[in-house]
Formats: sequence, C-alpha cells, structure tokens
Amino acid sequence: MKSIIKTRDLVYEYYRRDEDGNVTSIDTAVDNVSLDVEPGQFISILGHNGSGKSTLAKHINALLIPTGGTVFVDGKDTSKPENELPVREEAGMVFQNPDNQIIASVVEEDVGFGPENIGVPTDEIWARVESALKSVGMWEYRKKSPNRLSGGQKQRVAIAGVMAMQPKCIVLDEPTAMLDPDGRAEVIETARELNKKKGVTIILITHYMEEVVFSDRVFVMDHGKIVMNGTPREIFSQVDTLHSYHLTVPQVTELAHNLRKAGMDIPEGVLTRDELSDQLISKDLLSKNVPAVQARPESATSEKTVDDAVLILDHVSVTYKDGGTETQALRDVSLQINKGDFIGIIGHTGSGKSTMIQTLNGLIQPTEGHIYFEGKDIGDDDFNKKHLRTQVGMVFQYPEHQLFETTVVEDVKFGPKNEGQDDKECELRAYEALKKVHFPDDSYDASPFELSGGQKRRAAIAGVIAMRPEVIILDEPTAGLDPAGRDEILGLIKEMHDKSGETVILVSHSMEDVAEYVDRIVVVDKGTIAYDDTPREVFTHVKELESMGLAVPSVTYLLHDLHNAGYPVDDHATTVEEAEKEILRCSKI
Repeated sequence: MKSIIKTRDLVYEYYRRDEDGNVTSIDTAVDNVSLDVEPGQFISILGHNGSGKSTLAKHINALLIPTGGTVFVDGKDTSKPENELPVREEAGMVFQNPDNQIIASVVEEDVGFGPENIGVPTDEIWARVESALKSVGMWEYRKKSPNRLSGGQKQRVAIAGVMAMQPKCIVLDEPTAMLDPDGRAEVIETARELNKKKGVTIILITHYMEEVVFSDRVFVMDHGKIVMNGTPREIFSQVDTLHSYHLTVPQVTELAHNLRKAGMDIPEGVLTRDELSDQLISKDLLSKNVPAVQARPESATSEKTVDDAVLILDHVSVTYKDGGTETQALRDVSLQINKGDFIGIIGHTGSGKSTMIQTLNGLIQPTEGHIYFEGKDIGDDDFNKKHLRTQVGMVFQYPEHQLFETTVVEDVKFGPKNEGQDDKECELRAYEALKKVHFPDDSYDASPFELSGGQKRRAAIAGVIAMRPEVIILDEPTAGLDPAGRDEILGLIKEMHDKSGETVILVSHSMEDVAEYVDRIVVVDKGTIAYDDTPREVFTHVKELESMGLAVPSVTYLLHDLHNAGYPVDDHATTVEEAEKEILRCSKI
C-alpha cells in the first residue's frame, strides 16, 4: 500500500542569529527521521518538550520545509512550491489552542472559511459545512458564536473547519492540552470516529498517555530522533525506558507494572482499567476474605474556625453583561481558605473557577457579596489593593507570557521593585526565589526567552514568590508541559508549600494531578461550589462528577470496579501508590 505520509532522512535546523543577522548557533530539531504512515491509520507521536514532535508535524502540511531529506504527502514532495496548496488540502492541521484557529463570528461561517479559500463552489461549501459539523456532533450549534462554546466544543469546530476541506489526513498537535476531562474525551472520540467511519488518517501529538492506547502505532521522539516505534502495548510494556525519555505511561499501566514487580502474575503493557480488572479477577489474584477498611478520612475543613482564614468569600456572585445579555459566572458562593491550605480547584470549562480565583486578588469585582483578606473587606474604599495583589500572587496559565525583562534576575526583581523595595532587597528576594524553584545558577543572567519551557515556568513562578505572598494562586501552571515537566513543577510547588507554609491554590484540569498533590479539593459547577473536601472524599462522587463534565483518577475507577465486584478494597484511593497498597492488601500473594 502506498504511504500517505512518507519521510526520508528528514532534517530540520533552527538558526539563531544576533542583532546583525549573523548565525550564532544551529539547533537540529528533527534529525534524520524516516517513517511511513499508511492511509487510514491512527498514529500517535510522543516526546518530551523540545523532542522535535511538533516540528515534525509542521512538515506534514508544509508549514515547514526540510533543511535536509524529503517529505511526501500522498506522493507530493512538500519542498516544491507548486505542491504547497495541494499538500495543505490533503493534510489539515488542528493546533493546541482552538482560539488561534477560529476567526469567524458564527460557527458555520468559520467552518466554511477553508473551502471558500481554496475555491470550492458556494453550494458545495454549504454541503461540506453541514457534513463536517454533523461528523463532529456540532450541527445544532451552527448559528452560535464560537465565543459562547466550551473549549471542547471550540476544538470540535476547529476540527470541522479542517474536515470541510476534505483532507485525507488530519494532524492534531496537542489538541486537548487546554481542555477539561469532558472536552478531552470529546475531541479524542471525534478523532477516532473520523478515523473509523470516514477513513481519515489521524496523526495525534499529545502529552496525555491515556489518549494513545487505541492508536495503531506509536512513535516516541527524543532529541529530534525516533527512538521507539511500535503498537501501544509494545511501547507501554517498556515503562522504565519511557521514564528515561522523561515520559510516563497511563496510570493503570504504571499500577500493573508495580504490581508485577511486587510478584503478581500480571503482564507488562496493560492499557486499560478493564484489562487490569480482568487480569486480577480472571486469574483469581485477589481475596474476598480480608477485612474491609472501615475508617473514613477526616474532612478537609473540620475543626477550622474563622481565625484560621486568610481569605473568605461571603455570598459572592459575579454577573457579566455583554450587550443585552447577562451571564452569571458565580452564584452566591461562600468559601473559607485557611492559612497553609493546599487547595485544588476543579471544574469544567465555563464552570466559573477562573472568575472565582480572579475575585481573590481583586482582578474581578463581585456583583454581590463580600471578599475578606486577613479579616478586611477588599471592596472597602480605603482597602489597599496594591498590598492585596502582592500578598495574593497569581501565576496565570502559560506563565512564560508574564516574562518580559532582559534577564531572568531582572524579571524576578520586577515585583519587589514595583512594591517600592530598594535594589539590594530586590536582589536578595530574587536570588532567594530562584533558589526556591531550583533555577540553575548559570542561567540567572540569561534572557528569559532563551529558556526551555520548564525553566520559563520556574522563572515566572519565582517572580511571584519574590513578592513573598501569603497566598499563591496557580491557574493551570502545567498546561502544555510534558509529564516530566509537569511532575517537576508540581513537585516544586508542593515542596515550597511544605517548607514555607504558604497557602497554595492550584487550578487544574488533571484529576490525577490534584489527587497526587493537594490536601483539599473545591469543585465548581455552574457558578456554585458542589464539593469541598479531601481528594479521597471528593472522588467518591463518581457519577456526580461525571455529570459535571469531570472524572476521577483512572485508578479510582479501577478500585470502584473491584469493589462493585465484591472485593473489600478501599475505593477511596486516588493515587497509583494508594491503589497499589490497597490491591496488595487484598492479594493472595
């Protein structure tokens, strides 16, 4: 069968230049890559940040032209100028942020933009728009403004816009990095449907290992080279090798690997919770005759008084007005945040969680209700808002966009300088903050824009820490990072919290991350607080969380399955470590 995508000895080099345009260094992003993708395959590409996977993807629809070697898309050499448009018609691309791809004010017009651009007749355009929107389940939203859609819905519109050009192949470059669990599932299911029902070749680039288990083939990249190539089972059977490339495996795969090392008769490369459950039950590896765990975990908010509070939301509502319409983002929210808390805030896209955290340092004013910081109403005319914003520090999603100075040290000094601290104090705080985030000493004077993704995050977080805030709010601080970078940043935040005792509020779309790191979870749904408790307690509400567009960690689902099958496992466990301990407690080995 003729390959739809074929690369031969593909090389791509980035040239760094000085102010005069002279080349100062050459970085090889893709290094002699040869691969073949057959029509109708579902291919996944994994790799840490900087491994070259996105650079490789951009060659598939001629956004980049090889420095060396060749790329063929449906037999067309992408380096030939006359093939640029035909290649882009054959291979569509969907990027990480749907807002960067959606340009029209009405959904159906946006989807029709691509076909119109390549000269498709008007009648044919509308037929394609209808077909594409129906294929991604968005036909009923055709007259809506994209601004009114959730993240997952926007991404489906972006996919429909590519589909309307009727490509043979779609490249999805981290399409779910900014989405909640429901949105992630929507997008991946849409891609699988297009692949199975319409025969569209899919190339998925992702940092979420669970998304690739149904792929036909997986390629792993490291330093511009393909270092692993196989079926998902073959790839995920090599847990330690993947770790060496700064990658992880799905939670249940990691759990199965650990149980196997502990002596249980389980194969490597288990991919789904159903598979692991089947292994444990069909091989009779668990006993039903062990004592059930009776103890219930203590509530996260028990025995706390108002004296423990650093921030209080008292019947807070926020209403946005847009022309003649009103949207209530928060509805009568009351919440106490205590000194030294490590809180995770979760909720589907549009639930109100971002509005809520921005009320905490006065970026958004409540329409009704009051917010108290250290006992004082932040809405009072004489309240010092500048002091509030130094004491309630905010690290936004993609915090590297907060970097702007010439050197890392200057950037970190900016906050204290803005507070009016003298230069000596600013310098002291900057070095103290950079040490806290384990920033490499030899890069203090580097330009922030020359750092890796993980280092940029550290520098941005250090800039907030340098103001010595009492509360640190982090809004999706690991979005777009590979698994190693994600664990690095979250581990760092946890270490800082444990050592210094700051109050930390982490907003995340990853149920596994909040389960692993926080002490208390606040679930926001439709502008109200649905749950406020320990991770173990919150994640017992499986059906309710699913109805809110959320999920529970994979291992928690597994333990629920085993518990429902009659095994006395504690289904409160939320991490791989807790699940392993619980299964071994009930095992027959």
